[in-house]
Amino acid sequence: MNYFSTMEGNSPQIHASAIIDPGAKIGNGSRIWHFVHIMPTAVIGENCVIGQNAFIDNRVIIGNGVKIQNNVSVYNGVTLEDQVFIGPSVVFTNVINPRAFIERKNEFQPTLVTKGASIRANATIICGITIGEYALIGAGALVARSVPAYALVRGNPARQEGWVSRAGARLEFGPQNQAICPLSGEIYVQKENNVFPAK
Repeated sequence: MNYFSTMEGNSPQIHASAIIDPGAKIGNGSRIWHFVHIMPTAVIGENCVIGQNAFIDNRVIIGNGVKIQNNVSVYNGVTLEDQVFIGPSVVFTNVINPRAFIERKNEFQPTLVTKGASIRANATIICGITIGEYALIGAGALVARSVPAYALVRGNPARQEGWVSRAGARLEFGPQNQAICPLSGEIYVQKENNVFPAK
């Protein structure tokens, strides 16, 4: 049985149980699974996968090729760039000091997860930070500070434990501050506290 709405061509596929508020924008090729709720001013790019029980708030911007696993709430002020991976039950926040009895919507702090970064299951991302390109956040991490590109971050509180390649492999740097990805063969260069692919 096909539970998705019938649409022609490469249009988004939306499960019958999902709630898509009028005004929400969803790109071609994206799949929206069971019990997802997408708010009116959310923008979702092409070829994304939004897993079961996800909530996508107003003013959330999601790029192309993003995968969001089950039970994730992406709150107002969060931007996920292209090819970001969000694991099951990841938690985003948007206020530093919330109180039920004080309205603080004017204090929302933006969070940016840049291209190709991955956040594994049950991690918590405190608002107001940037997670760099292709960074890898370990399962269950509590991330309260910005993370450099290609960084491997784990723990509570989260600390950087090394570097990873675009393919997600651990990088081991030699005396010339170069490393080769064991999966792709790409060469990476370390300079001070930054890592980038060699040209």
